[in-house]
Amino acid sequence: MKSSATITLTVILSLCLFRPALAQEQTAKIVSADTIRKKGFTLNLVNKSPGFSEQTLNRLKETFFTVYPAEAKKYNKEASKEVTFIIDPGYDGVAAAANGTVWFNPEWLTKNPEDIDVVTHEGMHIVQAYPNHAGPGWVTEGIADYVRFRMGVNNTAAGWSLPELKQSHKYTDAYRVTARFLVWIENKYDKNFVKKLDLAMRTRMYTDQIWKKYTGKTVDELWSAYQQAPSI
Repeated sequence: MKSSATITLTVILSLCLFRPALAQEQTAKIVSADTIRKKGFTLNLVNKSPGFSEQTLNRLKETFFTVYPAEAKKYNKEASKEVTFIIDPGYDGVAAAANGTVWFNPEWLTKNPEDIDVVTHEGMHIVQAYPNHAGPGWVTEGIADYVRFRMGVNNTAAGWSLPELKQSHKYTDAYRVTARFLVWIENKYDKNFVKKLDLAMRTRMYTDQIWKKYTGKTVDELWSAYQQAPSI
């Protein structure tokens, strides 16, 4: 019988063979691999970037154990209890999550070491665990940035905030633009709206009618009202 340590390492090595669609086709050797367990959650931390800051590695780990359990508790108690982080120089985005794994671009984190709440955003994607064709992608990303706004631990130091409304904005812009719209809806109509929206996406119950069901207005009517008085 294989030891638990051998099994864990085998899982980590297998995960390293998979990359998101935007990753470059290159193979990087593992510099370090660690498995940390706290209060029922497990983080596999894999570094494939020589010279990557040990301090940043520790901050990624600390942020995970601060934020991810809270995200799971609030939004999806069935969320995966085991997550893998891979610091991968072959990945050329900022960060991406799939199948319980988050890839981080070491170059981005080296240049932007305070942007540690990419963990909060990507961790929420794992908590979301939406099935295929659950609903609009802009809702998915808007919720993840909404959660970063509500639960992030270092947004101010990172210079990250929700943008003031501009005439060119649309609610389908996703990310921070949609996140701010969701904050406004909760402040004006239903303080639990995002939680309900998230559940609808995860259970394939999302339709355009959900906006009117919980606020009394269609999404277009809400956006029009938001444009008239966008203060949050």
